[in-house]
Amino acid sequence: MPLARSRLGLLLLGGVLTLVVYLLLPAAQRERRSAGTRPYEGMRGHWAANATTQMGTAAGEPPVFYREVSAGPRAGGTASPGRPDVLFLHGQAFTSKTWEALGTLALLAGEGYRAVAIDLPGYGDSPPAEMVATAQGRVAFLDHVLQELGMRRPVLVSPSMSGRFALPFLLARRDRLAGFVPVAPVGTKDYTAEQYRQVQTPTLILYGDRDTSLGPQALQSLRHLSRHHVAMVPGAGHACYLDKPEDFHRALLGFLRQLK
Repeated sequence: MPLARSRLGLLLLGGVLTLVVYLLLPAAQRERRSAGTRPYEGMRGHWAANATTQMGTAAGEPPVFYREVSAGPRAGGTASPGRPDVLFLHGQAFTSKTWEALGTLALLAGEGYRAVAIDLPGYGDSPPAEMVATAQGRVAFLDHVLQELGMRRPVLVSPSMSGRFALPFLLARRDRLAGFVPVAPVGTKDYTAEQYRQVQTPTLILYGDRDTSLGPQALQSLRHLSRHHVAMVPGAGHACYLDKPEDFHRALLGFLRQLK
């Protein structure tokens, strides 16, 4: 009997130990996974979970589809005092949805910025517009967008094709922008070095180090801007924000925090 009781005790102890290990193992695995998560991945997931996407069409002609994200108690697109609004344009193969899917709008909303992305005419949910056939018309188009969305002096983020809109606006309405973030935009050769030197708008020139065409070409022209910084995204191609979103977000936020 004593031997039987001893064996039964050992069996019970072994069962308890097995149960404890079973319960603790998943927590340890979760802790290891959490420790290995890169900073912006965790943040982006948190902001996305607490973000509300608002979509609509700006009134007037031409109608412009937009989307913005409100995070937590800042519903309604209200930014923190002293922080500029941020307006995102897009490249030829993309739409405003790109900035939502990347978590860019949610990330900026979580940092207290009002961030809005639009579909340019003929893309996404914005119908084509004859007025954007000329540079002057594209300037008028962005005037219209800023007025209808209530954005007074935003930072303008302009990748690739959208340079056809952003560059003439920068040169014609430089006082209406708090900052400019060109991401390997097209059309930089349409303007002279002297025209760029006259612009005092703080600028962050972004491009991927694997972009061997538009990135270096745009840099060659945009380096004449008086108040510019350059951020090269390592391991990224032309759409560097897609290839390396964390590096892109880090550079963008760093630039925004320096603006006054």
